[in-house]
Amino acid sequence: MILSKDAEMLSIDENMDAAVQKAKKLFLEGSVFVYPTDTIYGFGANPFNEDAVRKIDEIKNRENDKPYIMLVDCIETLLKYIEIKSEKHLDFLFSIWPNPVSVVLSLNSKTTTILGAETAAFRIPNNRFCLKLAGELKMPLISTSVNRSNQPPIVEASEIYDEFSSEIEAIFYTEKKSFCSASTLIDLSDSVPVLLRSGKVKFEDILNKFNKC
Repeated sequence: MILSKDAEMLSIDENMDAAVQKAKKLFLEGSVFVYPTDTIYGFGANPFNEDAVRKIDEIKNRENDKPYIMLVDCIETLLKYIEIKSEKHLDFLFSIWPNPVSVVLSLNSKTTTILGAETAAFRIPNNRFCLKLAGELKMPLISTSVNRSNQPPIVEASEIYDEFSSEIEAIFYTEKKSFCSASTLIDLSDSVPVLLRSGKVKFEDILNKFNKC
């Protein structure tokens, strides 16, 4: 794919390890990039880098106090940032991930101070590239749909390039088709799951897993 504008295009199909290392470098530098997830393409950046978060807000024309979903590689990493209400909640998270289900959880005091929020949404994605990148980082990675605010997500890499290439550092793309639908979003900051947004996984199936834990 030969392109003439700003953002670098990198195929994760051709050399995933090299793509992961490039994405890790951009993350640590505070850059914004686009990458495929287990749902749709997402903007990626370091959630603890205020400049990077502000840049995504500006690109999306989004309210700067609206939180982003974050991807992590495993429960062990997640536990560095959250407070788990009960063992049942922990068992439930193990039962639903990796999957396109994002869960709002209570943050621990340290993370609350850094992010200025008491809760945040997390997901362990069912996607090899995301898991390898998150595993390299060992910290959360922003994942938010590639679109301007109030516009539908863009799910084709070439269209993403046309719209955003001058505003981001790189686009990691795949020829494999994604689900083209957002993750199911639930709130688990209280005692039972509450549906915030329907997605690929049915809420009924999520509740069944919760009740079995």
